[in-house]
Order: sequence, then C-alpha cells, then structure tokens
Amino acid sequence: MPGKIKKMIDTIIQQRSRGSSIIANTIKVKLILKGINPDVFTSQSDDNPLIIKRVEKIGRDFGVNVNRHSGGY
Repeated sequence: MPGKIKKMIDTIIQQRSRGSSIIANTIKVKLILKGINPDVFTSQSDDNPLIIKRVEKIGRDFGVNVNRHSGGY
C-alpha cells in the first residue's frame, strides 16, 4: 500500500506537535537529523520495509504509536 511511510510520519508530526506549527517544524528537523526527510515521502511513495522500521523506531523514541491512528492501514 503506497503512502504508508507518509502516513506514519504525519502521525508522528501531528501527535507530537498538537497543532502547533512551530513544534511541527521542530519535529520535522528532528526527523531529518534522524535520517528521515518528511518532504521526500508522498502518498504515492513506495513502502520500503527498512524505512518503515526506522520510522516505527523513531515513533517509539518520540512516544508515538505510528501503527495506531485514525487513518488505518
């Protein structure tokens, strides 16, 4: 299912920022520093299992369950 990585990244950003654009930008910078550039992934991006595992770990580090959100996949 293309776009899973994008949804996971969006979940991390939404849950951690709680609507604050300043915090959302900070989270994006932290993701980039951890090797995941949110701007690279779109809803059409292929789902690379290695990237998914990295995003899941980053989500755990941030205290976010990226596999449980309202979008469902």
